[in-house]
Amino acid sequence: FFTSIFFPHQSSLPVQCSLLPLILSPLSCYQIQSLKHSVSVFPFIPKFFPFSFLHYPNTMFSSTPFVLSFLLLLSLPLLFVLAPQILPPKDVPLPHPDELDDLALFRKATLASSSSSSSRTRSTHSHLGTNTNPKPKIAFLFLTNSDLSFAPLWEKFFHGNRHLYNIYVHADPSVKITPPGGVFQGRFIKEARKTERASPTLISAARRLLAVAILDDPLNSYFALVSQHCIPLHSFRFVHNFLFRNTLSSLKDVFSSPFLKDQSFIEILSDDPNLPDRYIARGDNAMLPEVPFEQFRVGSQFFTLTRKHALLVLRDIRLWRKFRLPCLNIDSCYPEEHYFPTLLSMEDPKGCTHYTLTRVNWTDSFDGHPHLYAPEEVSAELVYKLRESNSSYSFLFARKFSPDCLKPLMEIADDVVFRE
Repeated sequence: FFTSIFFPHQSSLPVQCSLLPLILSPLSCYQIQSLKHSVSVFPFIPKFFPFSFLHYPNTMFSSTPFVLSFLLLLSLPLLFVLAPQILPPKDVPLPHPDELDDLALFRKATLASSSSSSSRTRSTHSHLGTNTNPKPKIAFLFLTNSDLSFAPLWEKFFHGNRHLYNIYVHADPSVKITPPGGVFQGRFIKEARKTERASPTLISAARRLLAVAILDDPLNSYFALVSQHCIPLHSFRFVHNFLFRNTLSSLKDVFSSPFLKDQSFIEILSDDPNLPDRYIARGDNAMLPEVPFEQFRVGSQFFTLTRKHALLVLRDIRLWRKFRLPCLNIDSCYPEEHYFPTLLSMEDPKGCTHYTLTRVNWTDSFDGHPHLYAPEEVSAELVYKLRESNSSYSFLFARKFSPDCLKPLMEIADDVVFRE
C-alpha cells in the first residue's frame, strides 16, 4: 500500500523483505530502507520514526529478532486504522436471477414515476383531446398461492365502479390455480414467482405487485394488499370514499391534498412481546448496522399504501439486503411482517397511521396462523363486529375465511356487507 503511493518507481526489493513484517506490518522492510531517502520529500517521517534504522537500514535486520518483533508491535495500530481501507470487503452473494429481474422491474417503475407530473397532465385528456377529469383509483393487489375462492364476492364488490379501481394478482406459478374470469380476467401478472411462508419471497411478491401497478396506470393512488382469504366488509363506494375522504373530485386533488400525500394505512408495532426474538431470528447481529433493535418494527403484512410510499418501498435497497437474509429461527421469522413496518417507520413514521385496515382474529392462533372462520360463524353480527375498531375508523377488509364460507357470505352480501 505504502509502496504504490510513496515509491512507485522502485523495481526491486531487498531479500529481507520476504520476512514476516512485510506480510503483517504496513511498515514493511521496503519502506524502512526507502525512508532514509525520502525524508527530504516527506519531512514528517523523522517525527514519527526518529530511530537509528533510518541511518542503518541494512544492519537492523541482522542484529536481533527483537527488532522485528518491535516493528511488528509498532505497526499494529496502523494495521487497525488502515485495514478497512486496504482489505477488500466481505464477499456478497451474487443476486439470484429472479432478484435481478425484480431490480430491473423496480427501477423501471421508479423511473417511470419520476416523470409522473407530465404523465398526470397527459392522463387528464382523452385520446380525442377532451377533458375527462379522471378520478383517482385504488389498486387491489391480490397475493395468492391457491384459487381465489371469494372471486364472486369481490365481483359484487367491484360491480359498477370500473373507472375507480385496478386489479393485479400475484399467483404462485408452482401451484395450479384456476383463473376465475370476470373482473380478474387478464389480471394475473407475468412477473409472479414462487412464494414460501417465513421467507423474503413474500416481500418480493408484494413489491412486484406495487411495481406492476405503478407502471400500469398513473391514476393508481392507493395500493391495497389482500390475500385469497380476505373479504370486503363494506361496499366499494364506502372504501373509495373513506380513502379519498369523499372530498376529492379529480386526480389533481389527490396530489394537492396534504392529507393524502402522507397517509398510508400500515400496522407498525414497537411493543410486541416477541420483538426481541423476531429481531435476532436471522442471527444475533445480522440486522446491524442498518437496523438497530430500537428501530425494528413488526406489523400485519396487509397494508394500504399511498403512491409515495409504494415508490419508497421500490427504491429501497439498503434494508432489503438485511431482510432478505435467510431465517435461522423459523418460528420467529416472518419477513413480510418485519420489512414493511420497519422501512416505513424509519423513513416516514408520521406519514403512516400505524394501523391496518384489515381485521384479523388472533385469539386462537395456531402455528403462526390466525383464526380461520368457518361457514357456521358467518352472520350479519360477525360482519358488524369485524368492522369495529378501537378508533373512529372502520375496518375495510377481514381475514381469514375458509373457502366454504363463500355461500353464506353471498347470501348476506347485498343486505349486509355492501349495504351502508
